[in-house]
Amino acid sequence: MGNIIRQATAGTLESSDVFVSLEPCASGLEIEIDSVVQKQFGEAILSVVKEVLSEHGIDKGKLTVTDRGALDCVIRARVETAVLRGKGE
Repeated sequence: MGNIIRQATAGTLESSDVFVSLEPCASGLEIEIDSVVQKQFGEAILSVVKEVLSEHGIDKGKLTVTDRGALDCVIRARVETAVLRGKGE
């Protein structure tokens, strides 16, 4: 299991990108998603985020996702980058 030891970010707020912010949290996992395509793809975005967190064994932390229409592969890459930075890797 990996712990988030510091605040980390990845991505931008440009069109077709996603900005991910991750910080330590002692009381479980908090995920907040703000997306321009929330109605159509909100559940898919949440699914990708949870999958990446699970793959890295993250069960504590606060993750904020600000999506501007990014593809799943971009969301996956940004979340993974934030996780690795947050774990100090």
